[in-house]
Amino acid sequence: MDEARKLAAILVADVVGFSRLAGADEDRTLARLRALRSDLIDPTIAIHKGRVVKRTGDGAIVEFRSVVDAVRCAIEVQNSMIERNTGLPQERRIEFRIGVHLGDVVEESDGDLMGDGVNIAARLEGIAQPGAICLSEDAYRQVKSRLDVAISDLGETRLKNIADPIRVYSLLFGSAIAKATTLAGPASSTALNLSLPDKPSIAVLPFQNMSGDPEQEYFADGIVEDIITALSRFRQLFVIARNSSFVYKGRAVDVKQVSRDLGVRYVLEGSVRKAADRIRITAQLIDTSTGAHLWAERFDGGLQDIFDLQDQVAARVVGEIAPKLEQAEIERAKRKPTESLDAYDYFLRGMASVNQWTRVANDEALRLFYKAVELDPEFGSAYGMAAWCYIWRKLNGWVINRAQETAEGARLARRAVEVGKDDPVALSRGGHALAWFVRDLDSGAAFIDRALALNPNLAAAWNLSGWVRAYRGELDLSIEHHARAMRLSPLDPILYNMHVGTAFAHFQAGRYVDATAWANSALHEQPNYPAANRILAASNALSGHMIEAQQAMAHLRELDPALRISNLTEVLPLRAEDLAKLAEGLRRAGLPE
Repeated sequence: MDEARKLAAILVADVVGFSRLAGADEDRTLARLRALRSDLIDPTIAIHKGRVVKRTGDGAIVEFRSVVDAVRCAIEVQNSMIERNTGLPQERRIEFRIGVHLGDVVEESDGDLMGDGVNIAARLEGIAQPGAICLSEDAYRQVKSRLDVAISDLGETRLKNIADPIRVYSLLFGSAIAKATTLAGPASSTALNLSLPDKPSIAVLPFQNMSGDPEQEYFADGIVEDIITALSRFRQLFVIARNSSFVYKGRAVDVKQVSRDLGVRYVLEGSVRKAADRIRITAQLIDTSTGAHLWAERFDGGLQDIFDLQDQVAARVVGEIAPKLEQAEIERAKRKPTESLDAYDYFLRGMASVNQWTRVANDEALRLFYKAVELDPEFGSAYGMAAWCYIWRKLNGWVINRAQETAEGARLARRAVEVGKDDPVALSRGGHALAWFVRDLDSGAAFIDRALALNPNLAAAWNLSGWVRAYRGELDLSIEHHARAMRLSPLDPILYNMHVGTAFAHFQAGRYVDATAWANSALHEQPNYPAANRILAASNALSGHMIEAQQAMAHLRELDPALRISNLTEVLPLRAEDLAKLAEGLRRAGLPE
């Protein structure tokens, strides 16, 4: 067999969740993929002098003469897909993952390519986020000074079936740029470099699931989330929110980079092994300023001891970095929302689903939270999170029966604050839902304030407080609370919700330029978020930028065709004067009566 060895730039791409898309509607999915190949992908490859080596069903392996050509092609495809997915529900979007590597390959007589160069590119594609491009260090060196793009260093990463770790870089463009937001203002393409707080600060990274069963991933994540919650209750600590620390899940990380990204002095990492009715937690506490391990321990027990084991880990961390604590705080940190292990298990599964932020996952989360409260009718957190699921449905235009879902959200909210008197999740989610569904802004704010008194590190509660404060007209306080949420969770997957909240407060204050900037920042990350499009349309209209206002309104009406001036009161729990201002802005932008 004739073959030749050479150095080549290899691009590997495939469709995210292709089996799910095809399973839902195979004919439509295949037709859309064929159309994308004929009018976008293949022409773009040709323009950048690429050669399709192999089709892989929903993907392709492509050879380029240079890494610059490969990356330019990848960026053009990804940016085009952002535009093509605009207005489509999440479950119907076609999104690509792309990996690019410069490496040694073997070209066979039929033109096929083999070798590590192809294998590494394929593994890079496998770890890329939807809509992103991952580069190996060899590829990155070729483009870092030649392309005007923002790049995130993901550090040394172990790739499946590749012997040595490889340093990986992710290209930030389009929606991904919002991940690099700083508190000084909306989206920026610069990397985060946050200063340390004036108290001991820590991020708890996702623990490795050592059970040998991928289905137990939710359980390991839940253990970590509860450790974060226990640490968060200590006022003397600054604790990064779960949604930001879990950005590092599945990656080999440099703790000093984590320190720069999140602005923390300490990092806790570890593993969880669950086998039959036994559980083992290992944990290591690292000082990021030196990279030194302060301690490493193993915690063993029966499954029935799970809450006690979590408390032991939290107590060991606190004893190391903040030894002088009041006994009342120590006792408060030990409080658990349920004694039922089965209800707890369903709650953990629900949280794993809700954190996927899709309609299908939201429906599944609701089912699991209902199961949790069926097993423990006093489980406040589960009621609060179920109420939040109904709010998320409303925010994203997924509501089927508005009156019925509003009534159920109100019922869940009341139950959450009734049974969750010392539960920050129940109080914050329930209080926010009371503001939304019952229009009781005063009680909603009071319950969220109590949640923050119990857990001052709860980023989600600061975000919810920011929204409720804006509904009450406390605009500077709203902006301040959203800023606290962003600092506690600077890499949050729903950072765009915090940006929209900030935009909304600026809009109400008549600061339309600031409102527009923050709304645009949110839309960079999530272009199909109705709330951001509402503020963008109204802000541009009231500041006289009618073309931009009409463009935002056109997109908004695609996302929420039922929205009218007459039913705005069903969308946001606003005071009369604030509702009138929003209505006037949207009316000028073109929203029908």
